[in-house]
Amino acid sequence: MNTFICYAKCTTCQKAQKWLDERGAAYQARPIKEQNPTAAELAAWAAASGLPVKRFVNTSGLLYKAMNLKDKLPGMTDAEVFALLATDGMLVKRPILVTEKGVCPGFKPEVWETLL
Repeated sequence: MNTFICYAKCTTCQKAQKWLDERGAAYQARPIKEQNPTAAELAAWAAASGLPVKRFVNTSGLLYKAMNLKDKLPGMTDAEVFALLATDGMLVKRPILVTEKGVCPGFKPEVWETLL
């Protein structure tokens, strides 16, 4: 089953969900704030996506800015970043589409199409 990790108030997540629905895609929605991904999940998703861990960081979020992560992230290991992201779903880039074919953080219709 495909998993759509999202935040209901996020307009990009709303747009992505509409896109999935218009295509009749089967998925299970998972609210990122209530069901924050674990460090192990994030590590597995990063590996499945082939993307660097930093692509899973929500650099637009208020929490990112409040924690001054722009300056801290470059000196952190991947494991440290995954552990940090696991503390609060608002630090994680969203939406995330997780399928058997791969994982994509952020709404990229051309990539999502290949994953469904």
